[in-house]
Amino acid sequence: QVQLVESGGGLVQAGGSLRLSCAASGVTFSSYAMGWFRQAPGKEREFVAAISWTGGNTRYADSVKGRFTISRDNAQNTEYLQMNSLKPEDTAVYYCAAAPVVALSLSQYNCWGQGTQVTVSS
Repeated sequence: QVQLVESGGGLVQAGGSLRLSCAASGVTFSSYAMGWFRQAPGKEREFVAAISWTGGNTRYADSVKGRFTISRDNAQNTEYLQMNSLKPEDTAVYYCAAAPVVALSLSQYNCWGQGTQVTVSS
């Protein structure tokens, strides 16, 4: 079982940037597809981005496409989410997750981090 720990969240003004990190341990990081999800108060957890084992295949939610970039460094066992041009509607708890293959649905992911808060002010 892979253990995931997110970091890098915080408070930022609209239009600003944040870089989230997800450190993995416990198993070979490169054997898992990885993803990012987010959950705002009173809303369901939603897909943000995903990346394949080697990083060659990426997917993004329409709401973040062109603004967010997912990447991974298998040598460092770390997944990243670079978030640019942030909007107040991006405010949520962001979760790192692992899956057997690159996927967009919650049910495909079997390991989750504790989450990191991202707050975007207007």
